[in-house]
Amino acid sequence: MSKPNSISFGLRDHQLLVYGHPARFRVVVAGRRFGKTHLALWEMLRAAAGGGRRVWYVGPTYPQAKSIAWKRLKQVTRPFWESRASERELTVYLESGSTISLRGADRPDSLRGNSLDFVVLDEFASMRPSVWTEALRPALSDRRGRALFLGTPQGWNHFFELYDQAKTVPDWAAFQFTTAQGGNVSPTELAAAAAELDADSYSQEFEAAFTGAGRHRVYYPFDRSIHVASAEFQAQAPLVWSIDFNVNPMCMLLMQRLDETVYVLDEIIVKPDANTEAACEAFHRRVRSFAPKSLIHVEVYGDSSGNQRRTSAADTDWTLIRQFFSRWVGVYQASIRTASSNPAVRDRVNCVNSRLRNALGDCRLFIHPRCQELARDLEQVSWALDASGRPTSDLDKSDRARTHSSDAVGYYLAQAFPLLPSIGFQSGRLF
Repeated sequence: MSKPNSISFGLRDHQLLVYGHPARFRVVVAGRRFGKTHLALWEMLRAAAGGGRRVWYVGPTYPQAKSIAWKRLKQVTRPFWESRASERELTVYLESGSTISLRGADRPDSLRGNSLDFVVLDEFASMRPSVWTEALRPALSDRRGRALFLGTPQGWNHFFELYDQAKTVPDWAAFQFTTAQGGNVSPTELAAAAAELDADSYSQEFEAAFTGAGRHRVYYPFDRSIHVASAEFQAQAPLVWSIDFNVNPMCMLLMQRLDETVYVLDEIIVKPDANTEAACEAFHRRVRSFAPKSLIHVEVYGDSSGNQRRTSAADTDWTLIRQFFSRWVGVYQASIRTASSNPAVRDRVNCVNSRLRNALGDCRLFIHPRCQELARDLEQVSWALDASGRPTSDLDKSDRARTHSSDAVGYYLAQAFPLLPSIGFQSGRLF
């Protein structure tokens, strides 16, 4: 197997800066769609060019590693195969006697006890720091192996610390590139993203900046003086009913979308020991106070777990809601828009924050003064912290009264205004 020529693989100028740098450990902070996965593939192929090399690509989870890199890894290595790639082991066997394998950081014990020549840690900000220090760094010792860290910032967490350290420590190198520098995303698409994302999230996702988007307060753009405003029901627009299925309390929001702006008109809190039948009756009482005589078009969103969860003996939550509307034909015209699965927490949060204030300064989410639980959520919900005091990707649920109303608005916004995928190579357009 001959040594690959990076120029023929279409590496762009900023990718070549990384590819050609001699440091043993390189940390690359880059915006979405910069081309991190493309760079990683050719780095691995080069590392495997010698005889009997063992090379790994490690993603945040095993399924993510497979979805991001497996198909493309087989495409670029196929001319050098010794035998068919193993779908079970996610490993390609090269004619040089080298192997390239995909692994997940969510199974750290499976990473121990191996000797490696080269490892890529993709989206390192989403991994536990111990994956590197306790599992992969020791694996490089006997072969003097090399490592490439890739990722987009998630606040000032361990990835920031590693990047900052790499600027000054011998045999380490640090790089930081925006999405625009990757050359894969047009200015028009970047402008569209700036209109969809809040300022901090845009700086983080596309400018590769370490910002407050990953810090403790979850809904940091929310400001009562801006976002709390009275709005009344508009008969010409559908009513949105979004539900967080929780027993105590069960939180529901009544909203309307007018053009690109969402108005939260009211919230309904059912407790204690709430059930879906009681929630439907509470919805009916509240809505008829808006428009007691007219036919109301209702779009229903909410927690997809209601497809399995039962607050009655036999029927799921969403089945009970469908039965409720079947009893009120002529009063409501309902469209049930439950998703097959809930969005990732950070994706849902980003959808809410981008409506509160995007990178252009536009505010497109307003809540009525009577929505006090939602206002408290937007002010008080924080990220859960790990043992070292760093924010994680999970919400802090230590206060049982919090997160439910904000979850309800997030379920709707994540479907009505979906953002770009949060991780990995995407072959198509961003939006």
